[in-house]
Amino acid sequence: MKRTASVLFTSTFLLETRSQPALARCYRRSFAFYVARPTRSILTTYFFLLILFSASAEKVPTPEPGKAAPSVADPAVQSAIVAAVENDRKRYGGRMPIPATLISVWDAKGGSFIRAFGYADLEQKVSLTPADHFRIGSNTKTFVISVLLQLVGGKKLSLDDPLSRFQLGVTIPNAEGITVRELCNMRSGLFEAFDTPEFARLNMKVPKDFDPKTLVAWAMKQKPYFPPGKGYRYCNTNYLLIGMIIENITKDSVGNQIRKRLLEPFGLTQTSYPETEAMPSQWVHGYHLDKQGNWEDISNTIPVAFMGSAGAMISDMNDIRRWIELYATGKTCGAGTYNDLINCIPFLGNTSFGLGITCSEGWYGYTGALPGYNTADYYSPATGTTILAWINYQANEPVEGVASVMVRDIARIITPDHIPFVYKESSEP
Repeated sequence: MKRTASVLFTSTFLLETRSQPALARCYRRSFAFYVARPTRSILTTYFFLLILFSASAEKVPTPEPGKAAPSVADPAVQSAIVAAVENDRKRYGGRMPIPATLISVWDAKGGSFIRAFGYADLEQKVSLTPADHFRIGSNTKTFVISVLLQLVGGKKLSLDDPLSRFQLGVTIPNAEGITVRELCNMRSGLFEAFDTPEFARLNMKVPKDFDPKTLVAWAMKQKPYFPPGKGYRYCNTNYLLIGMIIENITKDSVGNQIRKRLLEPFGLTQTSYPETEAMPSQWVHGYHLDKQGNWEDISNTIPVAFMGSAGAMISDMNDIRRWIELYATGKTCGAGTYNDLINCIPFLGNTSFGLGITCSEGWYGYTGALPGYNTADYYSPATGTTILAWINYQANEPVEGVASVMVRDIARIITPDHIPFVYKESSEP
């Protein structure tokens, strides 16, 4: 089991090149990741008010007036969604469909449709429910970016500060030539920490007194992919460094900062940045397909110590439904930073990447993946629609990830003029 998890982590997992639309075939190797915890009242209130007022002067897209759209409350629309999801479950499964799939859709008219498919635990035949907790992988990065942009809004740093400004405890070659912004939008060129030979040798065993700085130091030994700002490559090293910058500025842990600035103010009571492999009740087991096409339970085989600010967090669908709309409309960011957040640069098909946010055909959000889990969360300000698709499996193909394919297939039904993740080289028919 542990050997299987190690291979998954280093060859298909950690850097979400396949599950995060922003990666696509241009980066075919490891990927994936995601954040939470202590302080209180006066500071919490202050940060909450700061968040509420931060985006007031910035332009947020509004729903299109006078344009009729399919209602998610329509039984025919719901039947079409179920048919599309069931097809994807079979198409990307093995001998049996993907074990568990949770989808939810909310439209601008107040209509909603939530449906759980399959089992949260195959062995015990425990049915999936909308209240179950998933590992959300790189959706953690949306929380990390929100904390960072609050610090930017509070003038604690600038997005254009070089890394050489910060005392991070790691030697970073060309630190004076790499900016915080380039970490956020995956344009630093730094090598992927989870692709290093040192990490592979760990075989998923956490060394004594392990520190994320160790991962970053290993990445710094490798040649960069390209000079800073001269390309795009999805890389978790960037977000491990952002976590270190946050801790350097605040003298606090990333998890604590997320809890105090985001989870408590926004009432995200089912969302956490764990410190152990333990999952809150109720939770969904994660699965992998073996060579015979059978489902293998790989729950809790990936130490959260390795994930950190790149992908450690856990949540449920109700929390993330509210979170992704807040995030996509700038309500979680610092004053004057929303336009930076959604300054998305095209990288593949109709998809672009901003500061820790994926933008595609008017949809804003993120896709997260790690062995056993794949979650896609998107909000369209122009249509007032939210789509979430979560599964308990990370597939090697397609390039955009199965959860994102489900989001696309649902969008094709309810927002046919706004279909995200359309690539020349993908699962797109």
